[in-house]
Amino acid sequence: MIRSDQPFALYEKIKQSVLRDIESGKLNPDDKVLSETKLAKNFNASRMTANRALKELTEEGRIVRIQGIGTFVARPKPDAALLEIKSIAKEIAGWGGIHSSEILVLKKEKITEIIGQKMNLKLDDTIFHSIIVHKDREVPVQYSERFINPEVAPHYLKQDFKKITPSDYLLSVAPVQEAEHIIEAVNINSQIQKLLKIKPDEPCLSLKRRTWSFDMVATYSIIISPGSRYKLVGKFMRG
Repeated sequence: MIRSDQPFALYEKIKQSVLRDIESGKLNPDDKVLSETKLAKNFNASRMTANRALKELTEEGRIVRIQGIGTFVARPKPDAALLEIKSIAKEIAGWGGIHSSEILVLKKEKITEIIGQKMNLKLDDTIFHSIIVHKDREVPVQYSERFINPEVAPHYLKQDFKKITPSDYLLSVAPVQEAEHIIEAVNINSQIQKLLKIKPDEPCLSLKRRTWSFDMVATYSIIISPGSRYKLVGKFMRG
């Protein structure tokens, strides 16, 4: 029998208390959960004991811990389009979220050898480059880096991507003839970890996508999402 004064019993008590608040509706998705310090004080436990309870709840997908912001009740993980090219803003709206974005890079630059090979362009060509972090209720859910062939979207750099997403704009001016997707689990560098506000050991999904329009490679994109906040689902229908 586990005595009530043992650390394991305290950690279980904290964990079950948080679960009861979630399942009863006292805490709803996106609501903030008490901090380790407050939970430890309320249950007369150590911070290590409270941390263990919150860590397991995080691993079970019941809460989300965002470095420097706090701990929140997790919402059901949304399905994100894979084969269908769809605006992240529409995906976020579809699962009841509120989209916002942080534009980090939006410029014309000389093409590199690697990107030139991906897009069938020469080294002396120029290319449009954008990096945007998409958020749901200010929580980062996607790092999106795009390289755009200026021939298919010459006015790309003039767009206000806080009002329209790159996907919506590109689909309006360069309808997709063909798309290629490569998906893998990745370890990301510290810079992207900081932008997504995740810990170094947080698993992430990487989607590398090439699209073709007007019989040429139109875009090459690198899209990275924290595994705890986003999942990709593919659906193919034969006409």
